[in-house]
Amino acid sequence: MANRKLGCLSIFLFVVLCASLLFNLVLGVVAFDRFTGGSRDQEQVPRFRETIVERGHKGNRDKIVVIAMRGVISSSLPGNVGDSMVDDMRYALDQAREDENVRAIVLEIDSPGGEVTASDVIYNAVVRARAKKPVVVYMDSLAASGGYYVACGGRYLMASDTTITGSIGVIIQTLNYEQLFNKVGLASVVFKSGKFKDMLNGARPITPEEREYVQSFVMGTYEKFLGIVAKERSLPADALRNTIADGRILSGRDAHDHKLIDGLGQMEDAFKKAKELGNAFDATVVKYGPPFALGRILRALGESSRAKLELTLPKQLLPQLESGRAYFLPSYYAP
Repeated sequence: MANRKLGCLSIFLFVVLCASLLFNLVLGVVAFDRFTGGSRDQEQVPRFRETIVERGHKGNRDKIVVIAMRGVISSSLPGNVGDSMVDDMRYALDQAREDENVRAIVLEIDSPGGEVTASDVIYNAVVRARAKKPVVVYMDSLAASGGYYVACGGRYLMASDTTITGSIGVIIQTLNYEQLFNKVGLASVVFKSGKFKDMLNGARPITPEEREYVQSFVMGTYEKFLGIVAKERSLPADALRNTIADGRILSGRDAHDHKLIDGLGQMEDAFKKAKELGNAFDATVVKYGPPFALGRILRALGESSRAKLELTLPKQLLPQLESGRAYFLPSYYAP
């Protein structure tokens, strides 16, 4: 009996020793990598991992790459490889553009839009990719406002009948809580260098001059959006301004009727179109995903050990518009 207990104890100690050696080895590899190649890795553009979606002809190295953009477009949302989701989109599009085996790109969009500047950055990245590879945009359930802004960078735009798109417009909001302050006996004290410095201060009414200034800013940004749609879709700006470019949402069918998109179909039709435009009918369809990162796994393990339970609604589902920031979003997303 004593020998059996001693044997079990020896096995247990051996397992613990092996686990400890493995853990220290992993830490050593991470530390060595940071020491020898950390600065080099920071200079390199992160690369995404490829997952096969549809296998092509055996021996054919041609690829159609699927890049997905989902949720609210915001430079504040963290990315998988970059600092933000905007960086991720730029890196993914650049990777596909520089890969000699990639014949075309399918940009899958399921987004209500988001920040003006973030949308513009991604749109320009799509245009750069389009200059070298055909970009087919497939609009999923939602590709409205900033989502449509980004889509305009593609060569061929496709949606399903039930896709929600359009919503060509700009929105800025603020909250006026002056009456609430009066009820509780609070007052806002502001020292400013100019009359417009606190023009979105919710503790006081907005002046007619401030209202005119903000509205002018909104319309200037709207004209940029309108100009991109008019240029990319070869449509007269005045006709758009007086009809569908008034912030309204459209179904995929209506968008096709108004020439905001080129075709109707499903994702498989987008793959087919990309192969046609890329002249790569036997290509393999791959999808970009975050690369394997040991550091991310170790951080996840560390976070999972915390005895804490949180219930958080993701920003992608309930975007909180920040006061004073311009957005390409449908009006129903403004709380």
